[in-house]
Amino acid sequence: MFDSNENDPISPALRALLELFTTELAEVRFPDMSGDVLDDAAAQVRAKAEAVAQAQAALEVARQGLQESQDALLQKGQRALAYARVFSEENPELATKLDAIHLPRPVRKGPKSEGATSEPVAAANGNEENAPKRRGRPPKARPAQGASLFSEGATAESLAIAHEGNGVLPTA
Repeated sequence: MFDSNENDPISPALRALLELFTTELAEVRFPDMSGDVLDDAAAQVRAKAEAVAQAQAALEVARQGLQESQDALLQKGQRALAYARVFSEENPELATKLDAIHLPRPVRKGPKSEGATSEPVAAANGNEENAPKRRGRPPKARPAQGASLFSEGATAESLAIAHEGNGVLPTA
């Protein structure tokens, strides 16, 4: 798992030193230090890093299992609370105790399908940049409600633009 340089738990500087001790300094021996000693230590580091990666993967699986168990307990707890509230309709003391219990709402996870995007959600939230392009003909521009056709400053050109397409010719 840690064979590539980008995932290697050994720093580039130590890898360069190991390389030197396997090539140019292969025949050199120092007290308690040689290329073999360094290679053994590097192998031990890689083995420990692999053990850590496996432990992290197992931890993630365990966390997922815990989350699923907590979700199942929450659903059962909500159902039990609902039944208990119906049961306590004639017992005000029990109803008061049950009203003090507030369970969180379950997070419903919809089916994940390939190609499903959040574009409609983005459009509903007012984020037009990510919204899908609307199909069809754009709506006609209509004059504002309550605006008078003959308001101050109205010109023949503005009247023509306002009535364009409806067959009415403006009169000046």
